[in-house]
Amino acid sequence: MIDETFEELESAIVKAEEALRRELAKIRTGRANADILDGVRVDYYGAPTPLKQMASISVPEPRLIVVKPFDKTVLAQIEKAIMQGQLGVNPSNDGEVIRIPMPPLTEERRKELVKVARAKGEDCKVAVRKARHDAKDMFEALDKDGEIGQDEADRAKKKLEERIKAAGSAVDAIVASKEKDILEV
Repeated sequence: MIDETFEELESAIVKAEEALRRELAKIRTGRANADILDGVRVDYYGAPTPLKQMASISVPEPRLIVVKPFDKTVLAQIEKAIMQGQLGVNPSNDGEVIRIPMPPLTEERRKELVKVARAKGEDCKVAVRKARHDAKDMFEALDKDGEIGQDEADRAKKKLEERIKAAGSAVDAIVASKEKDILEV
């Protein structure tokens, strides 16, 4: 039972870290990054469709994203969806492709983005702490029911705390890396 609980804990930690990485990828840095368009949904025949399913997205230059739709008839809808996505970008449509120049970030905007990244990191830590709480409750229930001994429960809790501390350090490292990207001029 202890091993199963640790497997569940590990799974929850991995999922939280992956979610954090996905969220941080959407935060804009000074360089062009196609991942900022991940959340853009285009109204395609009445259905909100992810942009990646409707167009090829490339980054030919450090400060430019090019979106080439598979179906040129939806060019205007794609442009509208990007503008409504509140990404802080201004796309231009030339009839063939949509070019999205990435303006340099101001110092003030960089600081705001760092705060957003830290908040996402804190959300991840909350998810990790919730998983810790669930695992700890499981160990206490096993101890109370007599399925494991007190010493075994204490060892499991100690191992649990070590793993949670390591997960917290990993989250801090992920956020610090993103902060470095954001603050890089």
